[in-house]
Amino acid sequence: MFKKKKQNKKLKQEKQIITNIKNEETEDEFEKIDLKVWRKIFKILIKDKKVIIQMIIAVILLAANDLIYPLLNKYALEHFFNDTPDFSSKWAFIIAYGCVAITLGLTVWCFIRAASIVEENTTIEIRKQAFDKLQKLSFSYYDTTSSGWIMARMTSDARKLAAIISWGIVDLLWGFMLMIGILVVSIIINWRLALTLVILVPIFLLLTMYFRKKILKEYRGVRRINSEITASFNESFMGSNTTKTLVLEKQNELEFDDVITRMKKRSVKAAILSSIFWPTILVIGYLGVAIIAIEGGKFVMSDNLKLVITTGTLYLFLDYAMRFFDPVMSIARIISDFQQAQASAERVISLIETEPDVKDSLEVVEKYGDLYYPKKENWEVLFGKIEFKNVSFKYKGTDKYILKDFNLEIKQGKMIAFVGETGSGKSTIINLISRFYEPTEGEILIDDKDYKQRSIGWLHSNIGYVLQTPHLFSGNILENVRYGRLDASNEEVEKACKIVNADEFIKKLPDGYLTDIGEGGNKLSIGQKQLLSFARAILANPKILILDEATSSIDTENEKLIQNAIQTILKNRTSLVVAHRLSTIVDADLIVVLKEGKIIEKGRHLELLKQKGYYFNLYKNQFIQEIENSQIDNV
Repeated sequence: MFKKKKQNKKLKQEKQIITNIKNEETEDEFEKIDLKVWRKIFKILIKDKKVIIQMIIAVILLAANDLIYPLLNKYALEHFFNDTPDFSSKWAFIIAYGCVAITLGLTVWCFIRAASIVEENTTIEIRKQAFDKLQKLSFSYYDTTSSGWIMARMTSDARKLAAIISWGIVDLLWGFMLMIGILVVSIIINWRLALTLVILVPIFLLLTMYFRKKILKEYRGVRRINSEITASFNESFMGSNTTKTLVLEKQNELEFDDVITRMKKRSVKAAILSSIFWPTILVIGYLGVAIIAIEGGKFVMSDNLKLVITTGTLYLFLDYAMRFFDPVMSIARIISDFQQAQASAERVISLIETEPDVKDSLEVVEKYGDLYYPKKENWEVLFGKIEFKNVSFKYKGTDKYILKDFNLEIKQGKMIAFVGETGSGKSTIINLISRFYEPTEGEILIDDKDYKQRSIGWLHSNIGYVLQTPHLFSGNILENVRYGRLDASNEEVEKACKIVNADEFIKKLPDGYLTDIGEGGNKLSIGQKQLLSFARAILANPKILILDEATSSIDTENEKLIQNAIQTILKNRTSLVVAHRLSTIVDADLIVVLKEGKIIEKGRHLELLKQKGYYFNLYKNQFIQEIENSQIDNV
């Protein structure tokens, strides 16, 4: 029974992972265009005004060329192909035609070049502003926002917005100018025939908007269901053992059949709408052309003196009617694209405008500087005394207090260990000390002064943090350890590695300290990565050192080797240790036992064992388990 429950729980977890994948892949529905959001996006765009102006001028010239070509052809028909042709202006006509052709080529080159530059500049600027904001945001932002969401904003959303803005402006401006130009010229020449074009405009726009919305909705549904199919395949791989043990093969098959049936229906519906759309537009468009041809033909046939309309004029109207399709379609498409991109624009702006939950006051910034421009000359020396005074804390958006009226004094240079079950408040205390979060109520004092009265940069530059799951950056070992202190020499880096016994495995690597460790250090074992993170923290020479279950990934032999090194490093340094292995904290100056955010026991290792309370039972059970594991290893 217990096994079944455990398997069901695992299956739910696997399904949740897949659901998250599907949610991330799901396309956005149409949104109403919010001009405030787009104004903010366009502020990013217009930083390079010179290129924008070039692009606009090129588009205006392109629209003018599209208007002039039919007028030149009209002139040719009326002067060179009538009953009494007049070739006296043929060379002027040829030169004009050639100039228009050259101008067309140049304008196309100019607007493609300018739009491409605008697209890349916009992408870079959006990513630059977003990345800059990400450097300044508090730890709480990353704690509550998935990395996938952030990556999507920095990549697909940024690229989508840049493409829509740059090429959208080109198509929108060209479409409007060409439409207005055609209508103006047509009305001036013959308002009766122009009336047909005027009537076509709203019909084209309404039909195009209607069909595009329907088609995109159906294709979006197809993509969403396709994500479900991908998820089903992933589930079959990730949960194969669970499927077999719970005998879910038939159920999975039925669910998969349902998904692909739904996809078939949506795909067929989308295909039918697409197949209806273009013929409908073409029929209406050519109906307009036919009306112009019929009515214009009547004028030509009945007007022997050609006072009302000529053959050239009729050709002009027919040409303009044919050219009318593209701008109308472009405008409708761009409006739809802007609607579809509304959500992307809002998400990008929300990221760029997000304010950190934890930030320095203006007075503190004025005195101590900020993260980018620190005024280190005003930074006081940090000694390492820490005190919690009536601290209460709850996470944003929740009513439950993790800590309530919490008090604790940590003396300078002492090793303090925090012990307790999951959810007892260990990590919260560490995060508050690191000022990743700030107390909801009460104060945290560093060297007898509220740490909000000094800068975040000052505090973080004096803290070394070694996590349970170490993170390394792409590059070599020398570079990664040097992140602890960028001005450290090679000798200082090697010395730090020797202290934590990392030097031994490093020298066995092909290129020693210059060995490339891969993305995230994936070419190294967890234990090796942890040793390097220790070396990095030691190189930083912090006044406060935090070890968050930092030895959990290191084998017993290596753990013993670095324990002596750690004791040396911790001298005259305040150290805070969150420990799972209680054997690693027996020498701590103070062990704080937590339960539901409250201190239930406090003292040195032997003192707590004599009390035979919570810590005693915890240590006893862990000690017995370690003996059993040791015996199993010996066997």
